[in-house]
Amino acid sequence: MQAASTTATNNSEVERSETFQANRIILISGGHMVHDSFSSFIAPLLPLLIDKLGLSLLLAGSLPVFALMPSLLSPLIGYVADRFTIRYLVIFAPAATATLATLIGFMPSYSLAALLLFAMGLSVMSFHAPAPAMVAHIAGKSVGRGLSFFMAGGELGRTLAPLLVGFGVAQWGFEGLWRLMFFGWLASLILFIRLRDVSARSDRQLPIAKPLPSRIVRVFAPLLGVMILRNLPVSSLTIFMVVYLVSVRGYDLLLATGALAIYGLAGVAGALAGGTLSDRIGRRKTVALAATCTAVFMLLFVHTDGPFLLPILLGLGASSYSVTPVFQALVQDQLPDNRATASGIFFMYEYGVRAFNIMIVGVLGDALGLQMAFVVAALVSLISLPLTMTLPAAPAVRHEDL
Repeated sequence: MQAASTTATNNSEVERSETFQANRIILISGGHMVHDSFSSFIAPLLPLLIDKLGLSLLLAGSLPVFALMPSLLSPLIGYVADRFTIRYLVIFAPAATATLATLIGFMPSYSLAALLLFAMGLSVMSFHAPAPAMVAHIAGKSVGRGLSFFMAGGELGRTLAPLLVGFGVAQWGFEGLWRLMFFGWLASLILFIRLRDVSARSDRQLPIAKPLPSRIVRVFAPLLGVMILRNLPVSSLTIFMVVYLVSVRGYDLLLATGALAIYGLAGVAGALAGGTLSDRIGRRKTVALAATCTAVFMLLFVHTDGPFLLPILLGLGASSYSVTPVFQALVQDQLPDNRATASGIFFMYEYGVRAFNIMIVGVLGDALGLQMAFVVAALVSLISLPLTMTLPAAPAVRHEDL
């Protein structure tokens, strides 16, 4: 009787893991929204930090790099998450990230600001390595769709970030942003109550036709080139759009942060569509289509003003952020029994590539001006198109499927 009961329980858990658990996915996505709204504070605050600390574009662009450095540890965090339950990293990360992000106004020097952002980056990685694996684990066969919800939550958080910053600075000043941290604490409390029993691990450890190292190389070697080239415009705009609109185009800070918010809001729609579309037409085609659209819209962005700028920002945001869930679904396809490891390596790529691209655009911006740097970024991104054909086209094959 006990054996039969255990078997029934296991079958129930397997059936549950193959069902798209919308409520939990939306809850995790909401946590992602709150978390990333705080981790994205640095970009809209760059003009204030430049004035306060007397930074060049290169030094200003390097500050977010310190928040990205801990991404080097994300494969290790993901590897551990595949073997142990570390859901509490996901649960408490919003509170930790919110606390650190809202203290940036108190930093009196570049070095202390960099140290604070490095600590915030550790919290960010503790969330991003296991969280997508949790989503993929409860998304059933619709991994792309589940990760679209998850990534859309993050994009919505990045959309809210400049609005929260603008509101906070207007109400309390640069050093008064700490009052916003309580939203992060509230999010962690809700996640703790609702997600204590959700794992980042797969319930079934099934054998795969190829060993883990070869599968990692097969997907991540070509992905690196695609991400460096294709993500260059996204990295440029995420960090330097507000600086560009204020310093080059003459917008005031409120309008510039509003433009960044519109760009991010369109990114929510793009993230929602990207993963779902890739479930239907394939990962490669979706990436190639998004790369082409992003380059075209970015070239239009730097040569457009007035009311026509609004639809361009919408198209640019949607195409820019549509591929992140596609990339995530791609790596989850290839490492289905090591999903947190896949997420960890992906985010090492994601944040490492972003740091590299930010530095490149900062150098180009100092040498050529931000407008020409954006044009170069758009044109270079098109080189990624032939590289997308080298990405894996089908999910990994298990021994039981051979």
